[in-house]
Amino acid sequence: MKMGSVARKRLVFSLFLCVCSVFIMRGQKTDALGTYTPYSLYGLGQLSDAGTSYNMSMGGIGIGMRDNRIINYLNPAAVTARDTLSFMLDFGIAQKNMYNYDGKNRSAYNVFNMQNFAFTAPIYKSSAFVIGIAPFSDVGYKFLEIEDSDAIVGELGDVKYQKYGTGSLYQLFFGAGVTFWDRLSIGAQMLYYFGYIDRHSDILFNSSVSNNTIYTGWKYKVHSFSGKFGIQYSQPFKNNGELVIGATYRMGNSLKGDVFRYAMSQSQSSTVVDTVLFQTKNDIRLDIADEFGVGLSYRKKDKWSVGVDFIQQNWHNSVFNDYSDVINFTPATARYYKAGFEITPNRYDVRYYMKRVTYRAGAYFEQSYISLNGHQINSFGITLGATFPILRLYNGVTFAVNMGQRGTLKHNLARERYVNFMINFNLHDIWFVKYRYD
Repeated sequence: MKMGSVARKRLVFSLFLCVCSVFIMRGQKTDALGTYTPYSLYGLGQLSDAGTSYNMSMGGIGIGMRDNRIINYLNPAAVTARDTLSFMLDFGIAQKNMYNYDGKNRSAYNVFNMQNFAFTAPIYKSSAFVIGIAPFSDVGYKFLEIEDSDAIVGELGDVKYQKYGTGSLYQLFFGAGVTFWDRLSIGAQMLYYFGYIDRHSDILFNSSVSNNTIYTGWKYKVHSFSGKFGIQYSQPFKNNGELVIGATYRMGNSLKGDVFRYAMSQSQSSTVVDTVLFQTKNDIRLDIADEFGVGLSYRKKDKWSVGVDFIQQNWHNSVFNDYSDVINFTPATARYYKAGFEITPNRYDVRYYMKRVTYRAGAYFEQSYISLNGHQINSFGITLGATFPILRLYNGVTFAVNMGQRGTLKHNLARERYVNFMINFNLHDIWFVKYRYD
């Protein structure tokens, strides 16, 4: 058995992308944002969209989806949906455009970041493994309030209160799955969470040289292990139809690590920063909720498929200590309702390229884990996308766009509208090739 020359080249390219993804992550500084939304002030920030462009273009579904052309790591059992001896690699990037309005002020922000990296290959016969990395949550916000009290302005001059936060949590996953009797698949993933969250609160005296600017904040450096389990059952029908039922469970856990509490002051007439307080605590508690999901899909081979997912995350018992300045925040039970479909006019058409393209669409409604003054923050939207095949086998480029709204102008909250773009590069080849002739 020998590895084909094309496979060798693509394996080298796979390792190159893996190294690049590590450098991208190591290059994330504290002033780089993975999102920009006022709701990332709370808890662990805004939870990232799970999955690749394949999942996102169909409303985010994936628990009940099986496709041998695409890596679907949302259900650990789906890794066994593959051709024998084939390996696949998927690398994605995302660009987010957010427009916020609180009834008085408007703001807009664009961010660009890695979405995911995943690699999968067979182990033995009907078993396979997957390894990858993806963002879990992002923090990115900035509030600026100008003091309008005549008494304070008259004594201290121009005073501004500033709050801002940055940071991201990532999840590294390694999983494997196996299929029994060609219908029942089970899988498991080991998850490792890690990352930084920085939260700052400053008082700026811009016109008074007798008062020092005050910088205070918290810097969280966290990590933790967890696990995720999945199952799928496939029921074939006549005329190449297939019904798939899937379920997943992710274990809840508490993030470990350190929190650095600091307070500093700086005179307007000096570049020297005086440290007033610097404390390190290692008894922090930031919880990640357990998650249960179910999914259902029906596929007509090489033609079309449709599916729905339901996910529930039990955040209501989660604890986020050191959040004394956000007393209006209460963790709630999050629920996600997702639906999507895809269609390929003619996968084997040799004359018209656009007939070989797979087109997708979906919709979703989410009740987030953030509840402010008793009002849960919800979001809804529609998604569109397509996979454009390249060269032979299942190589392609997948695009997805997610258009939606989060929050509301009611109850003194903020409304966020967003248009997010995602692109994934899908590489596929045969792992080993046995040549008949040398």
